[in-house]
Amino acid sequence: MFEITGSIAVENLLSLERYSKLRRLHQKEIIALRKLRSVELGEHLRVQFESEITIRYQIQEMLRIEKIFEEDAIQSEIDAYSPLVPDGHNWKATMLLEYPDVEQRRRELSRLIGIEDRLFVQIQGHGPVYAIADEDLVRENADKTSSVHFLRFELSPEMVAALKARAGVALGCDHSHYSAQVSLGEQILSSLVGDLH
Repeated sequence: MFEITGSIAVENLLSLERYSKLRRLHQKEIIALRKLRSVELGEHLRVQFESEITIRYQIQEMLRIEKIFEEDAIQSEIDAYSPLVPDGHNWKATMLLEYPDVEQRRRELSRLIGIEDRLFVQIQGHGPVYAIADEDLVRENADKTSSVHFLRFELSPEMVAALKARAGVALGCDHSHYSAQVSLGEQILSSLVGDLH
């Protein structure tokens, strides 16, 4: 459905009409890709690793929902979302804190201030790489953190080489009020390694 071009631009997005037709045909595979690149970390935290395809999908969905067709408005959507496309030497992700109960969410978001800075990936044979969070704007205040954060995990050339040689990877969080770690499975790891040059 989407052609990977290395950069998202107005001229390489689908028109609303074309996207609407292709959406029905390819929606299941896009949802499957997003699910593949989604990691549950404990009971209440989910990390959605982004790619050019997932961000193209997000932009196209926003254009469709908002019925945006003017070039400057399309460019605004691109500008908002394209920083989440990995650069070939990093992984980028959306982090979601998920608490269905409103009171529990309010309470936990006040306890979890700074959690976005305590997420890490650890490549086998290397130390942990902590997330660089929310480069676009501050998403917390003195009272609470946001339920959504945007993360970047910057990887060294040695880490990229280890990943291409099939090193294992753990995703973890060591916040004082939320501690969890999980090993990434072979399928997601293969997809993530595909983001690296």
